[in-house]
Amino acid sequence: MEKTLNVGIVGFGMSAQVFHAPFVTTLPGFRLHAVVERRTDLAAAKYPGIIIYRQFDDLLQDPTVDVVVITTPNETHFPYSLQALAAGKHVVLEKPFTNTSDEARQLVEAAKQAGTILSVYHNRRYVSDFRTIVQLLQQQTLGPLHEYECHFDRYRPEAKANAWREEPKPGSGILYDLGSHLIDQALCLFGLPNEITATVKMQRPHARIDDYFDIRLDYDFTRVILKSGMLVREMGPRYMLHGTLGSYIKSGDDPQEALLKEGHLPTGNDWGLEPTGMEGLLHTEQNGEVIRQLLPSLAGNFGDYYRNLYNSIVHGAPLLEKPTHGYNTIRIIELALQSSAEKRTLPVSGLMDETYPFGL
Repeated sequence: MEKTLNVGIVGFGMSAQVFHAPFVTTLPGFRLHAVVERRTDLAAAKYPGIIIYRQFDDLLQDPTVDVVVITTPNETHFPYSLQALAAGKHVVLEKPFTNTSDEARQLVEAAKQAGTILSVYHNRRYVSDFRTIVQLLQQQTLGPLHEYECHFDRYRPEAKANAWREEPKPGSGILYDLGSHLIDQALCLFGLPNEITATVKMQRPHARIDDYFDIRLDYDFTRVILKSGMLVREMGPRYMLHGTLGSYIKSGDDPQEALLKEGHLPTGNDWGLEPTGMEGLLHTEQNGEVIRQLLPSLAGNFGDYYRNLYNSIVHGAPLLEKPTHGYNTIRIIELALQSSAEKRTLPVSGLMDETYPFGL
């Protein structure tokens, strides 16, 4: 019989409720054993029979907990992960990995010393449009790529009440929040860049931390553009890829997050499939023939993150979301902030030499 991993989730906010608990409770091989909630009992009401701990230390002292999923605010990521690794637990750490690359490097070393799994939850690797892009590049459908542009825009001109991500403290702001996704996707596709040029700023009058970024990564022939802002009322394409043979333009967003927020469980053969009308536009040349057509996206599935995690813990399979990947993303964020502050292009340095799972 396959081993069942007992999972303890730390915090029960949106991240835990939407991105973790639905998969832990529906995928074989996992069991939601406990949740750390300091003041409320939301998890117990939703998942009767689990243990509610009020203190993080109490969860770590539970010998039956195999995996600790950390979904608490960013300033807790580093100390909580260190404690969990020291307690012999496997750790899933929400992005952003840490607030500084120095903290990230310490976690990489701590995981090696502990001999347990430390994985960063970069779930945007498992969305429908990104998976389609991976396939297009692997098949060289567009020819050598000379420009890749990705946006993660929103329209929220007003301040959001009680939003710790918009408070002026380490790890807050749109670059750490949404930039982590876009940077990790770029590193997966293209590996480690040569240079970085970035603009990071506050656009809204009430902003106290960055709410806009424009990052340019240089890969010799390929130029990568990553952008995000909170004042984009009319959304343009999320992805625009241009190669020597053709282009791929994709708007809209993967349906999983919206479905999970509505309470849908991630089960069934149609999970992660985009609805009709969200196809990307593929305009390229194949076998001497020019084609211009709508291209349905591959199905996304955040659950594949947990499937790989299970196989890594139980069967020793290679871990796809490595702690070194978390380190590299934080280091790129630091370089982007430095580039913006100094208003100049910087060489990309200090990254950990890593092969990414989708590197082409």
